[in-house]
Amino acid sequence: MEPGVEPGVRPEATAEAIAAAWARERPGTPVSSIGIVTPLWQLAKLFGDDRRRVLARAGVDAATLDLLSVLRRSGPPYTLTTRELGRRSLVTAGAVSQRVARAEREGLVRRAPGEGRPRTVQVALTPAGHALVEATVDEVLGREAELVQGLTPDQRHQLGELLALLLSDVQRRTGEAGVTHVGGS
Repeated sequence: MEPGVEPGVRPEATAEAIAAAWARERPGTPVSSIGIVTPLWQLAKLFGDDRRRVLARAGVDAATLDLLSVLRRSGPPYTLTTRELGRRSLVTAGAVSQRVARAEREGLVRRAPGEGRPRTVQVALTPAGHALVEATVDEVLGREAELVQGLTPDQRHQLGELLALLLSDVQRRTGEAGVTHVGGS
């Protein structure tokens, strides 16, 4: 095994190896981002795959949990308009509509006409939806806390600050407001 390479990690897949290979094969190609972007992509895949396994055991998909979580975090009476759900979830109106319809069929939310504007729709968490999010959020966040325990509390804080700074700058540079999770809607 190569020094500095963790068990289970293919040496040719490390950011350093990828950057070195491109520098060797295409001198002059900018490779400075690889040491940041490649581990982020690899982490996103690992975190995403792990979260999907946790959610599968809990019997809920990521989009539904996102919807229920947004409602739960809004505080009592756990009701938001579809427009507000889209804003807080960073997904399109169509994606919100699909999520709400699926969760309503499962008895996790209920829709009602909103007050004021004629096309406003209010979405409320049902007792079943509340119970599901309460049971699931600790599993998901507890597992993710386990996955980052290799860093000290100070390192986690520093990394969180740096990632927030990078995210804000990349959003500004790309003109994208944000995403909820990798590859999802």
